[in-house]
Amino acid sequence: MTGYRHGEAAPVLRDRADVVAYAAYRMPATFAAQAAALEAFASRTGEWRPESHLDIGGGTGAAVWAAADVWGGAHDGGPDGPRRTTVLDRSEPALALGRELAGASTADALGAAAWRHRSLTGHDQGGRPGEAALPEADLVTVSYVLGELAERDRLTVVDAAARAGRAVVVTEPGTPDGYARTIAARDHLVAAGLRVLAPCPHSERCPMVPGEDWCHFAARVNRSSLHRQVKGGSLPYEDEKFSYVAAAHPAIAGAPAPGRIVRRPQKRKGQVLLDLCTAGDGLRPATVTKRHGADYRRARDAKWGDAWPPEPDVEPAR
Repeated sequence: MTGYRHGEAAPVLRDRADVVAYAAYRMPATFAAQAAALEAFASRTGEWRPESHLDIGGGTGAAVWAAADVWGGAHDGGPDGPRRTTVLDRSEPALALGRELAGASTADALGAAAWRHRSLTGHDQGGRPGEAALPEADLVTVSYVLGELAERDRLTVVDAAARAGRAVVVTEPGTPDGYARTIAARDHLVAAGLRVLAPCPHSERCPMVPGEDWCHFAARVNRSSLHRQVKGGSLPYEDEKFSYVAAAHPAIAGAPAPGRIVRRPQKRKGQVLLDLCTAGDGLRPATVTKRHGADYRRARDAKWGDAWPPEPDVEPAR
């Protein structure tokens, strides 16, 4: 697992021991982050649902589990059957464990998923042209993988994802470096003609400048007793920090939220202090007091990463 901790460009999951360690130590947190990102995207697209899913660098499959959690149950998919799911990774041990874990799921999209070994950049280890373009899919996820690639290869992967997917969701660790990779991916998705639907309220330049600040969110992870033992922790939960961008081609109906809460809300007596990213005013503070009535009650319950002003709940299509 040293590759994951130190951000090496070489494949992180090299053998079965690495893969099992990752699944126990990191997979619950990456699943929670990816589920939060996909849920935020689903809330912006209403009745739309992906009937095919391509997970680039999917490893043990956290993103496809997250997609099943957000869009599907035991019989997820469209009129043609279960969602067509393909996981691509350059680590055969990761794919093997991912296939094993998916085989225990009751979600049809997981049980029928294809786990394929291939280069993520379209080149072999010697730099020669490799396999053909990525297969097309309604949803393409690129999760916790850009930091494992050489800098020259990151945008190659993002560009390939933009060509292959009707919707693309990129998720990275919620660190300054992870945000920098996410915002670079965001710029390329917008340049490719996709619209940003989450977390941003617009597709214009992000008002947070890499190196000065970074946009990130947190997903609460409930720890099992095994997870606590593996991580040497005593708390029954942890918070996984992550950065993400979710974008879609114009053919997918949907609109971004008018604003997003980008810091933990601060509760004071009779008021709630919010830090917002908005379409019209960029980053700005907002104070919600008791005189705001229903909005004050909503602000008391608001969480970091929520849309603001509050909107009617829209359940993703199931």
